[in-house]
This record gives sequence, C-alpha cells and structure tokens, in this order.
Amino acid sequence: MKPHAHKTTMHLDTTGFTPNLPRRHRVGRVWLWIFQASTIVGIVVLTTLLLNIIDGAFGYAAVESKVDPDTLAVDGVPLEDLPKEELLRILKEHVSAGLYRRLENDMPFEERTRQDVYTLVLERVVEPRVVKQWSLQDSVFRSAQIKAEAASTYPKAELQFRSWVNTQFIRSPQSARAESAGVRTAILGSLWTVGIAILFAFPIGVGGAIYLEEYAADNAINRIIHTNINNLAGVPSIIYGILGLAIFVRALEPLTSGTLLGYADPTTANGRTIISAGLTLGLLILPMIIINAREAIRAVPSSLRQASYGIGATRWQTVWHHVLPNAMPGILTGTILAISRAMGETAPLVVIGASTFINQDPNGPFAKFTTLPIQIYQWTSRPQDVFRNIAAAAIIVLVLLLLSLNASAIVLRNRFSRRLD
Repeated sequence: MKPHAHKTTMHLDTTGFTPNLPRRHRVGRVWLWIFQASTIVGIVVLTTLLLNIIDGAFGYAAVESKVDPDTLAVDGVPLEDLPKEELLRILKEHVSAGLYRRLENDMPFEERTRQDVYTLVLERVVEPRVVKQWSLQDSVFRSAQIKAEAASTYPKAELQFRSWVNTQFIRSPQSARAESAGVRTAILGSLWTVGIAILFAFPIGVGGAIYLEEYAADNAINRIIHTNINNLAGVPSIIYGILGLAIFVRALEPLTSGTLLGYADPTTANGRTIISAGLTLGLLILPMIIINAREAIRAVPSSLRQASYGIGATRWQTVWHHVLPNAMPGILTGTILAISRAMGETAPLVVIGASTFINQDPNGPFAKFTTLPIQIYQWTSRPQDVFRNIAAAAIIVLVLLLLSLNASAIVLRNRFSRRLD
C-alpha cells in the first residue's frame, strides 16, 4: 500500500501587509517622478550646452582682407589651389626679407607642408580680419538685418556665412590670428599623450587587478592596498600633475627629454615633453582602470574557475584562457571611461608644462606639445570675440575625436563579447 501523502499548508500572515500596500505604491511613484525629473534636467542641461557651443561655431562674419585673394590667382588658378612653389613665390614677394628669413629659420620651407605655406600666405599676405561676427541664432532669425548692418557699417568687408569647423581649421597649425588658426598641432598632441597614457596604464592596471583578485591573500596589507587604490581614484588631477612634475619632468629629465637616448640637445632640452605628459595621464587613470578591471574579473562566475581547475589547468592558465577573456568586455568599458577622462584633462598638463602656443607638430615622444583642452582654455581667455568662435569649433572637434576613440573601443569590446557568445 502506498503511504498517504500529507499536505502541508502554509498560512502567511498578511495582517500588516495589505494596509501598507497603497502607501508603498505612492512612495514608489514619487521616486519614479524624481528619477524622471532628474533625467529630464540632465538632458535639458546637456542640450543647452551643445546648442550654446553650436551657436558660436557657425554664423555670419564680416571679413576684411588687406589683399584680395582673387588678385593672387595665377593663370586662373585660385589661391587655395596653387602648388607649394607658387605659394612660396607669393610669400617672398609680399613680405620683407627679414620676415622671410625668420620664417625660414623657425622651420625650413622644405620641411613645411603645402598647407603650412598656404596658412602663412593667408596670415602674412592676405591678412583676413573678422571685424564683426554674429551667432548662428541671429544669423538664422535676423539674416536681413545683419546684411543691412554689414553693408552700412562695414562696406569694405565681405559678409560670409562661416562654419568655423572646417577642413582648413583641422589641417592648420596654431596661429596668433584667429582667422587663420587651426587645431592640427593640438589634435596630434592629444593623440600622442592619450596613446602613451593607455599604453602605460592599461597593462599595469589589468595586471594589478588580476593579482589583487586572483592571487593576493586577504590580509591587512592587501586590504590597505585596496583602500588606497579606491582613494587614489578621487584625488584631484592637479595633484597628479605635481607628481608628474617631480618624477617625470625633474627626476627623470635625462630620459623624458630624450638626451639619454641621443634624441635632443642636452643644453636646451628639458623634461616638459609628450612622454612626461602621457605618463602623468597614465598615473591619473591607472586607479580607474584597476577598479573597473577588478569589478569585471570579480563578475566572472566561480564555477568557470572550478571547471578549469577540475580538468587540471593551473591558476595562470585559468586566468589567461578563461577569466580574462570573459572579463575583457567589462575591462574595456572601464578603459573607455579612462580615455574620456584623459582626453579632457587640462590641469596636470599645465603643471607639466604644455605649451599654450606652438605651431610645430610633435614629431615624437620627446617633442614639445599642446592638447585640445589647453588650446580651448587659451582661446577662451583671449579678449577678442573671434577666439571664442574658434574655441567653440575646437570643442566640437574635441567631442568628435572623443566619440571616435570611444567608438573604436566599443567596437573592440563588442568583438570580445561576440567571441564569447
């Protein structure tokens, strides 16, 4: 005979649960409204910021030129399409012999690109000058009034609807005149410094995270290390600049200046170079990479490690072949955040000694440098209104460059994710 099955019935006491349910729903709705309101405020603030930047990067401008560019055309070929040899001839004919020699001494014309020579012709011969500019909003809604004002107040000027973000702006080096200034040198400096920072911080950060999560014992020393890494992530960036100044610029000057390797003149070289800036930014983002890499490694299921050990794999084989590939998407997400922070930093680079005005492209890790954030800061501090227009254009270039770098990292992260699937 089969034994009788005994049913066990559990009775839940819901005496105090039902009366509190409406109040809990009300509290939940209040917090939902708070979260939605905070999201809307953030979107509005960000949209206002972007519109303000775009408003300054486009619009009408009244431009007066000392020499009409059309008069410099050769055989019907406009100035912007002339070869380098013709541009050099025009430059030599229209500037003094002393100025021509000084430009040659600054950088031989044989080493200058055609775009560099064209920029010199615009700056030294044509000398365009923006006498008045209008915002994009005014240019759209007050177009007729602006044209009438320009015709009456600036009869010699040419009214142009100007996009300050253009190919010439991106390809041109820095200049003392806003009308011919560009961000090519700053873009190259930013790419150099961020590239060195990632090459320095990424392997060290991931290696430190692997040790702390997979090898380090739970003792007092390692707990102190964990706490200090978390604290270092919140240290102000200018402190890292002071640290970089003491270590890379001064203590390691023979190395960071390039004199130790024979790349620079010992009498004039110093440690205020790209490699010093890159290593300083590497120290700045190192705690962030370690923290994010530890979280990604910790998220890998322990069952995966146990299965690897069960088939005879060593600890290092388990980490290399199983833990690290599964954690890599999360590690790259943290690296994306680190790239964003390094790209936008200014304070530590000012302490290191980044140049606020430099018109020569960096040709290696031991070269002088500037970056886009420093260039933007320098332009916004100038009293002329035109510099604020090119500062807005440089901000757009910085945002696009940052989005491009982040997009590349996201593509790389997604490839790792698909490989795991």
